[in-house]
Amino acid sequence: MNPFPASEYLIPLVFLLFAGATIGGALIAVFTKWIIRSVCGLAMASVGLAGMFYFLHSPFLAMIQILIYIGAVCITIVFAIMLAEPDEPQDGYGQHSVPWNLGAGIVAAAVFWGIARLGVTGDWPTPAVRVSDGGVEMIGVALLTKQSLALEIVALILLVSILGALAVARKGRHIE
Repeated sequence: MNPFPASEYLIPLVFLLFAGATIGGALIAVFTKWIIRSVCGLAMASVGLAGMFYFLHSPFLAMIQILIYIGAVCITIVFAIMLAEPDEPQDGYGQHSVPWNLGAGIVAAAVFWGIARLGVTGDWPTPAVRVSDGGVEMIGVALLTKQSLALEIVALILLVSILGALAVARKGRHIE
């Protein structure tokens, strides 16, 4: 018998809150016309993903998600917005044809269905409970051994986001 019966409902509720934040933030990032709102949606989706990583017993990835995506990528995009010309023309925005939009929706729905089916029907092992002190030495060893690929991928994503922000800000303010 569970000594805390409220935790039976609280854990799925918090997980659904993080999942809703992820989906809501992603929808805001994709469907808004204002780029600053898109950045806020990206930050909201990143917080939701960090919460989901935490629920998957990976607090390190949750911390990296917040540090890299919110602390670096979103801030870099905001700097690019500040450096860009304030009254840029919006020619061609939203000019996609209906078949392209329909095709993109079908592909997105198929990917979502495949991932959801895999998540529900997959034979997922139960994570082993590990006890550690979480010290700097343990994090350093993990970064250079088991987590080195994840660290390199995060570094590559950060590099690409900085280059993208520089490309957006390249035209910048004109000094004449």
